[in-house]
Amino acid sequence: MAIRTYISIITLNVNGLNAPAKRHRLAEWIQKQDPYICCLQETHFTSRNAHKLKVRGWKKIFHANGDQKKAGVAILISDKIDFKMKNIFRDKEGHYIMIKGSIQEDDITILNIYAPNTGSPQYIRQLLTTLKGEIDNSTVIVWDFNTPLTAMDRSTRQKINKETQALNEALNQMDLIDIYRTFHPKATQYTFFSSAHGTFSKIDHILGYKSNLSNFKKIKITSSIFSDHNAIRLEINNKKKTAKNTNTWRLNNMLLNNQWITEEIKEEIKKYLAANDNEDTTLQNLWDAAKAILRGKFIAIQAHLRKQEKAQINKLTLHLKKLEREEQTRPKVSRRKEIIKIKAEINEIETKKTIEKINETKSWFFEKNQQN
Repeated sequence: MAIRTYISIITLNVNGLNAPAKRHRLAEWIQKQDPYICCLQETHFTSRNAHKLKVRGWKKIFHANGDQKKAGVAILISDKIDFKMKNIFRDKEGHYIMIKGSIQEDDITILNIYAPNTGSPQYIRQLLTTLKGEIDNSTVIVWDFNTPLTAMDRSTRQKINKETQALNEALNQMDLIDIYRTFHPKATQYTFFSSAHGTFSKIDHILGYKSNLSNFKKIKITSSIFSDHNAIRLEINNKKKTAKNTNTWRLNNMLLNNQWITEEIKEEIKKYLAANDNEDTTLQNLWDAAKAILRGKFIAIQAHLRKQEKAQINKLTLHLKKLEREEQTRPKVSRRKEIIKIKAEINEIETKKTIEKINETKSWFFEKNQQN
């Protein structure tokens, strides 16, 4: 059993979650990243369909949504941590949500913001002023700002405007810092690529109090193929240890649709029966041993397929990162087209895998209902 000594927070602009396949992609991505707190922007939910966002092992999901399918923010809390809610604040347009509570008796406040496309600096300044009484040194602020905070946050190194300068001054007065830029002052990693302009920028941020700097363990930008943004992950030191749960293996029935796999299983059954089906073996023992052997065969096949798929995605991802690094220093139209093409290839592979899992789940529920 793995033991953690930190609280992990991840934030991502998902660019809409109304498509079922994309919600499944997100759920898989969250489970793979395995944070304790997940903040999402641009869910594009309304209050009527926010219930569609479900992630196994994440029962506590808090939303702020408007009347139209735009904006929308959400905070998800993993079942693996003992989070106790104290208060919640949100607007009616789906631009921010703040939850105040405690994790293992330590106070924590999470403020998740999706700033409007126009007038972002003024909006943020006004919001922080409005919520000033609720913001303290236990607060972590995550947001999609839609604008870089510094010239280093742009691949073009373009200077920031006066409105953003005024916002930075306000943040300084509140003793709030951009944690990623504090840890990585000269890093050229970004969270957003504009294919129209051929530019990279870091318009997603995690802010915390300067006095808490020693509590922040590490922060990094994490890839996300299904969205046009990358995520940012922050780990905060936590003295209290938290246990990690384990999962139980279950047969993926969709494997039986693959002719190569069914032939492999048939051959395995033939070999097993030839070696063990005799008068010295009872039918019950024959069946019990067969189940164990076939289970091992299925696990080996699944591991082989996952290894192949992972190798293909890793190869494409490495090539994508190489192209993105080259594009940041030497912009080129043909390279930008190749970046878009590779992202589409990765997206297609992962979407296909997600649809297979959706069909597997539907098949499982059908079988369950047939038995009842």
